Amino acid sequence: MANEEIRAAVRKNYGGIATQQQTGCGCGCSCESDTKDLRTIAEQLGYSEADLAAIPEHANLGLGCGNPLALLTLAEGQTVLDLGSGGGFDCFLARAKVGETGLVIGVDMTSEMIDLARRNAAQKGYTNVQFRLGEIEHLPVADNSVDVIISNCVVNLSPDKASVFKDAYRVLRTGGKLCISDVVATGEIPADVREDLNLVSCCIGGAASVEEVERLLEDAGFVDIRMSAKENSDAVISSWQMGEQAASFVASYIIEAHKS
Repeated sequence: MANEEIRAAVRKNYGGIATQQQTGCGCGCSCESDTKDLRTIAEQLGYSEADLAAIPEHANLGLGCGNPLALLTLAEGQTVLDLGSGGGFDCFLARAKVGETGLVIGVDMTSEMIDLARRNAAQKGYTNVQFRLGEIEHLPVADNSVDVIISNCVVNLSPDKASVFKDAYRVLRTGGKLCISDVVATGEIPADVREDLNLVSCCIGGAASVEEVERLLEDAGFVDIRMSAKENSDAVISSWQMGEQAASFVASYIIEAHKS
């Protein structure tokens, strides 16, 4: 499949979620998108009731495969970048940690998601949370301007992961940290799964192996790379499309690395 074909399918899928033209959690599970189910999904991914109470009403879309903020200690005044920011869920949680003197930037290639996130920010009157339309392979962010990069189940959707990590390295300040939650391949993904645009858009078909992700990070210049499976990864993945079959070859991982 051509890269643009993949991007178009992903953009259509998540644009539909942003405008509520389709139900489900976006990563292929069979959940209904009512408030109760979305809260349950978020709690399964590692978010607390306090987290859910702190965000704008429509920021939780039931997306993701973990909580990239769980292992982070953010400081007042830092600049945080979210790759594939969706409705702004993680951006708003990061804002609470960096305070009024900090800055949070969300980048998403889906215009409908950007519109939704901006409405959510306006609802709360946030002025230090920005949402920018762009691809994560070519970030609309200045060199050496970001302290921390987060992302939640988005890098697997990119057909050019090498460029994602290289551009992430570019925008990070020296000593900056990358901490993302993402789906990686822990076994051989069947060819028919990799060639299914729906399964790629559902965070399954496009996953890179653990070894490949580590190599791409190293090639981009990252050091102190740590990768670990989420404790309830099988439960998370099994709730998605393909169920337990998908959990036999992909897993939810937390991926950490630093810019030297």
